[in-house]
Amino acid sequence: MSLDAALITARSALLHTQRALAASANDVANADTVGHTKKTVASRAVQVDGAGIGVRSLAPTRDVDEALVTELNSRRAAAAGAEVRERLLQAIETAHGNPENGESLGDLTAALRTGFEDLRADPAEAGRQSSLLLDAEALATRLNEVSSAIGDARQEAQDGIVTEVARINASLREIAALTQQIREQTALTGSAAALEDQRDAAIATLSESIEVRALKSEDGNLVLVARNGLVLPLDAKGDAFSTADATIGASSYHGAGGTIPGIMLGGQDVTESLAGGRLAEYVTLRDQTLPRYQAEADLAAAQLAARFEGQGLRLFTDASGSVPDVTQPYSTSAMLGFAGSIRVNPAVSADPSLLRDGTHAVAGSAGGPSAFTPNPSGGPSGFTTLLDRVLDYTFGAEAQAGVAWDPIPTGGLGPDGLLSSPFGAPATLEGYAALVTATQTADRAAATAARTGADAMVQGLEARFAQRSGVDVDTEMAAMVALQNAYAANARVMSTVQAMWDALLGAVR
Repeated sequence: MSLDAALITARSALLHTQRALAASANDVANADTVGHTKKTVASRAVQVDGAGIGVRSLAPTRDVDEALVTELNSRRAAAAGAEVRERLLQAIETAHGNPENGESLGDLTAALRTGFEDLRADPAEAGRQSSLLLDAEALATRLNEVSSAIGDARQEAQDGIVTEVARINASLREIAALTQQIREQTALTGSAAALEDQRDAAIATLSESIEVRALKSEDGNLVLVARNGLVLPLDAKGDAFSTADATIGASSYHGAGGTIPGIMLGGQDVTESLAGGRLAEYVTLRDQTLPRYQAEADLAAAQLAARFEGQGLRLFTDASGSVPDVTQPYSTSAMLGFAGSIRVNPAVSADPSLLRDGTHAVAGSAGGPSAFTPNPSGGPSGFTTLLDRVLDYTFGAEAQAGVAWDPIPTGGLGPDGLLSSPFGAPATLEGYAALVTATQTADRAAATAARTGADAMVQGLEARFAQRSGVDVDTEMAAMVALQNAYAANARVMSTVQAMWDALLGAVR
């Protein structure tokens, strides 16, 4: 090898070593940066007429398992959705009260029955009448609190949808801008590894809002496909999705005839086709889970009021003093939202003796409660006819002996009448109230379990990703030592060549 060739070879090796050292140093500096991947600067031998004259550095590259990244983003979407569900359902579970302290709907319904049993033992005692009145007020208040918590959670879900749509649009704009930069840099240098890290981080953030699959091409281009098959447009300046703020009430729903605005994509309402991530979970909560919860609480309240009414005691009413007709379809009746307005009849609050005497006469029917006449003014203080009717029939499975109450509906629920309870309704008030509490609070427990499992999967996949594509500081430091030794060796070659040139020139002189 000539001195010129040796000098060129050593110089090219020095340049490659410098680039490799810079890449390693950058990896070490960004080892804790979320989304940063290890960069490798490979080299290629340069030959002229079959003789090697050095090396050429290639563009930095990443070693990323795209299938692993896709699975990781899917699990991130599941974890984010489960966290939303757990958080919103937690407030409703709290509103149901602690069953261990006898605070649930079923417990308070049982306490009300016990209060009537107490009064039955001494119908004339004012203290027992007042205590029973407090039991009734506690049950009505619990229904109000559960309804309020459901309404608040549903409004939070709607507000969350608006926030997530804005977040998705921002992520899509960022991804579009990065994709354009990646395509330009790839065309110029053949690689855009650092920008690809940034884009992958943006896709990971997007996946928490809506689950997507990224289809990448060698030229740096990208297509994002949602789990439902929707292709998401990438525009660095425009918004892909749109929706609007809305105030949610018990009668609000999305769909034909509804008042809740849809989530639009390219002029198409995609609300019902969304899947994965926080956005889809907010939609499910707003349009399915929480309206069903509201309907179940409303039915518990309406059946409670109606069964007392049927036996001759108007104990519970709405603010106008009315009792809902439980024979009507839920979605078009006064039952809608009744759990939020139920209260103890002011007439009973003013005169607790009505708990013994009754508030109105009942004509009686073959298919419903039997006839009843209230205890007249000045009637016997030990009047027990109403109390027996309440204990036997209001709290029982029959409206009168041999005649069952109409079944509590489990279908036709929700403000649009399209929802159903996931259980068969018990025949008694106490059984139905207890089952409503158990079912709704169990959903929170299931959401917590799902979130815990999803978080564990994310952590496991992140560990695999870090092992495959992340920066191992110890490995990088060892590589830097090796590169420094290579740099020193090539510098020594250049120094030796320089000395040989000096000697040669000295001999010529």
